[in-house]
Amino acid sequence: MMMIGRGTSTTLTCTVGVAVLTCALTISTALQEYYNTNPQQDPNIFQVTSELGREFLDNDLLGTERNFKIFMDKYEKRYATREEYMHRLGIFAKNMIRAAQHQVMDPTAIHGINPFSDLSEEEFEQLYTGVRGGSPMDVVKESAPLLEEVGGLPESFDWREKGAVTEVKMQGACGSCWAFSTTGAIEGANFIATGNLVNLSEQQLVDCDNMCDVKDKTACDSGCNGGLMTNAYKYLLEAGGLEEESSYPYTGTRGECMFKSEKVAVRVVNFTNIPNDEDQIAAYLVNHGPLAVGLNAVFMQTYIGGVSCPLICAKKRINHGVLLVGYGAKGFSILRFGYKPYWIIKNSWGKKWGENGYYRLCRAHGMCGMDTMVSAVVTQAS
Repeated sequence: MMMIGRGTSTTLTCTVGVAVLTCALTISTALQEYYNTNPQQDPNIFQVTSELGREFLDNDLLGTERNFKIFMDKYEKRYATREEYMHRLGIFAKNMIRAAQHQVMDPTAIHGINPFSDLSEEEFEQLYTGVRGGSPMDVVKESAPLLEEVGGLPESFDWREKGAVTEVKMQGACGSCWAFSTTGAIEGANFIATGNLVNLSEQQLVDCDNMCDVKDKTACDSGCNGGLMTNAYKYLLEAGGLEEESSYPYTGTRGECMFKSEKVAVRVVNFTNIPNDEDQIAAYLVNHGPLAVGLNAVFMQTYIGGVSCPLICAKKRINHGVLLVGYGAKGFSILRFGYKPYWIIKNSWGKKWGENGYYRLCRAHGMCGMDTMVSAVVTQAS
């Protein structure tokens, strides 16, 4: 395994000249079709994109700053000095180009401007992702995961519809995605065990969990500096359980451990890693609840919506922890490259990111390494 953590008005810029105009007009049309198909999405996210074609028709390259100001208003961005404003404007312009590059590499999704558009790749990686070494299959009691029967699974499945998934949360500028992935899996397991959906405390993990990987002592849970879901399960087995969010609320920074055993709301009994086989992952998901997943988040920095299915996405560079909550048979594809089957993934970057906080990733390709770090957890029934 690897240590993970640290880790819409939309504007796309393709290349130059005719290529730019072609890309802009194609994406603008596709976005309108996407909105017509997804009426729950905020129509304002398409305003800037629809203006992009006109900007380039007029050869108006100064529209970048206008769109930057729209971005600032939408995401409530404020910069202390003129120098900082100009610095962020420069990064924003580069990210417009990067989003267009991602659009070319990932044409079945929508890429553009989102809450991270004023962050450089390095800043985004430092604040919202992070990678360290770890061991590949560290399972409680050294037991191999049992294989699930994959025949007869439903064509589509979504734990949100069954009440097993809490609202999308916000980790903030803290590499604590591993904690949110962990609590999401435990919240789902607890719902299945008890019938109760309880918001659990990520802050307890951020403050109190220092567990290290059994085979790689450098891979330790370290608050906002990253962590690993399987380490967190082991910590909870030793600590006795996890408090509710209400009794140990999230702050987004690491502080003194305030865990109180008498306030434990859910106890972890066991956990297991799932084989890197997407049919097995689907079977475990249906039969055992939402799953903690690690993946490569490179295309997520510019993601707006649709089914992400990049032509190239490194599978070994796992740097972000998320929660797998379901799958669909036919996901919307903006350029009609087929209606792709997809995974439904809950993220921890708030509801203003992606599809109201969710990410759809195409299924059956091990895309972005999503099949290499998947774990299920079991909680006490009462």
